[in-house]
Parts: sequence; C-alpha cells; structure tokens
Amino acid sequence: MSTADTPESAPVPALDPRGDIVDLAAAIVDVESVSGNESALADAVERALRAHAGHLTVQRDGDTVIARTDLGRPQRVLLAGHLDTVPVARNLPSRREERDGAEVLWGRGTVDMKGGVAVFLQLAVLAEDPPVDLTWVFYDHEEVAAADNSLTRIAREAPQHLMADFAILGEPTSAGVEAGCKGTMKLDVTARGKAAHSARDWVGDNAIHKLAPVLHRLADYEARIAVIDGLQYRECLNAVLADGGVAGNVIPDRARLTVNYRFAPDTTPAQAEAHVRELLEGCDVEIEVTDSAAGALPGLDTAPARAFLAALGDGVRIDAKQGWTDVARFSALGIPAVNYGPGDPLLCHTDDEHLRVDELRDAVATLGRWLGLEA
Repeated sequence: MSTADTPESAPVPALDPRGDIVDLAAAIVDVESVSGNESALADAVERALRAHAGHLTVQRDGDTVIARTDLGRPQRVLLAGHLDTVPVARNLPSRREERDGAEVLWGRGTVDMKGGVAVFLQLAVLAEDPPVDLTWVFYDHEEVAAADNSLTRIAREAPQHLMADFAILGEPTSAGVEAGCKGTMKLDVTARGKAAHSARDWVGDNAIHKLAPVLHRLADYEARIAVIDGLQYRECLNAVLADGGVAGNVIPDRARLTVNYRFAPDTTPAQAEAHVRELLEGCDVEIEVTDSAAGALPGLDTAPARAFLAALGDGVRIDAKQGWTDVARFSALGIPAVNYGPGDPLLCHTDDEHLRVDELRDAVATLGRWLGLEA
C-alpha cells in the first residue's frame, strides 16, 4: 500500500500546472513529503505531467519523475528539483500572509524547494517548443545522506537519464544565479589518553587536553578565498562537534572533535584531506575522513550557460555558491551546472520558512522568456 493510500494520509490534490503559480506552489507544499515519504507527491507530479504535457516523455524511477522533450535540438538542458523536505515543525498546511508589505507563501518546503519545483513543473507543461531540448527531473531523498539521494543511484545505474549540455538546479537563490558549489568534508580528530581518578590526575593522561593544540590551530586558521571565473569561494574550516569523557571524576582516555572543511571547487577531496593533515601535523591525534563530496566549478563559459544568463538579463545577480548542492553531481558527470530558484536560502529549514510571491512569479516569467514563452 502506498503512502497516499494509508488512512492517515490526506487525499493528494490534483496539481494544475496551467493554473496560477502560487496556487500550484501551495498545493505542492501541502503534500507533506519529508525525506522517505515522497511517494504521494511523486504520484501527483507524475499524473500532472502525463495529463498536461503531450510533448513530453514521462517515466518514473522509484520516487523520481523524469520528463523529456525529444525535438532534435542541438543542445539539451536539464532542470532538477527535489521533492523532499526536512521534518515538519508545525508549519503545514501552507498559508498566504503579508510580510513587510509583500505577499508571502508560508510553510515547510516553500523555499527548499517546492517553490522551485512548482516553477519547473509549470514550465515543463507550458514549454512545448523550447530553443533547446529539455530534461526535467523531480527527485527524492535530497535532504538526507548522499547515498540515499536518488541522483546518486541514477547517476550510477542509468546515467543516460542525466546527460545534458548544461544543468539548472532549482535550489533557492532569491532568483539570482549561484554558480558551482564548494566541496565538503567531515573528519574525526581523535585524541587518546589514559583514564584515572580525577583526584590523582598524575597517573592519567587527559585526552581532552590533547585536543587543545588542534583547537588553537583551527581558531587561528586563515581560510583561503579562491577566485574562480571572477567568483569568490570562501573556504571554511571549523570544529563543529566535540565529545569525550565518561564522568565528572574521571580523567578521559578518549576525546574527539568533528571537523568540517568547506573547500573551493578547484580543490579535490584528496587535496582537502592532505591540507587538513598538514595543518594538524605534530598534534597527538588520529584523523579519519568520515564523509566527503567534491565541489563543482562554475561552468559559466559554456554556450548553454551563456544563453541562459543572457536571457536572465544584465541585472541578474551572479554569485559563487558557498554551500554544497547537487550541482556537484552534474559536475562529476562533466555537466556544468548552476543553482537558480525563488526563495531566500537563509530561510531554508527554518520554522518560519516562507517565500515571497513576487519572487515565485518572477522566476516563472524569467525562465519562461528563456524558453521562448511570453513574459
């Protein structure tokens, strides 16, 4: 039995991609789709595409929906948006309200990234004669471990579905362009000591104290700013978690820091690891990489990217993406990619997540012009 059929689930509304974009976004937001529970929304997206878009070939891969045009155009652009959200925090169903003189759509997923999904779904239906062939990917499990992300599976098992000359990821960027992304790495830095009674510390060896040189080096670290294609990527190296000790009267024999390194996309994960090890050389610690993902170069000099930027106009804001996003997955396949979507990224995952309606409408109009639709 699917999630949509369970008694606890609300009926899934029929999505109308040809209607008002705000109504469409609200309907998508109101289908709860916390990671692992995307089936109902994937069903709704699939039904909408099959019902409203005869110019598309639609297929389902798990809870990922892929739609393609095959018009024989010389270039193909892929547009991808994830269906899942982080857990709900009493912020569903959605509602419209006024904020500082602007109308907003409030609720979980409005920014990250169901507003972008609504934009892509509407344009997938309306763009019947685009200047390039298009692939639309609505995918699951983005907000959880990389191994669970459906793009990971598809890139491994069916990479032909993701092949394109250029890719646009609908992550929130306040309708600006954020190019590429930084890489990320997590490392466990562990110190070993010898347990003893805290009243007789001279017979022990305090593992927590051994982490002091590590913390000093991290606190004094001057991060690199890498300039790539005129964009500044600010690296970050920080201790983000600390644990150690067993009781208030025991000298700890083990202590651990979790370190997160956000490195510029001109650096490989191997180079990033070597840099951290060099920084901590001489500290009495063990270092283990527990997770890593490469970044993505901007790729703004490709012909499809230049055409996309030209359609957005001279006033569009272009920045470096300071976080990590799935553009890195496309970069690994040799596909240049950018982030572009409605919504303030600072509101992602917040309890007060909300999206300005004017940004939503502007994103549809702007991308519509690029795809040859009337403004």
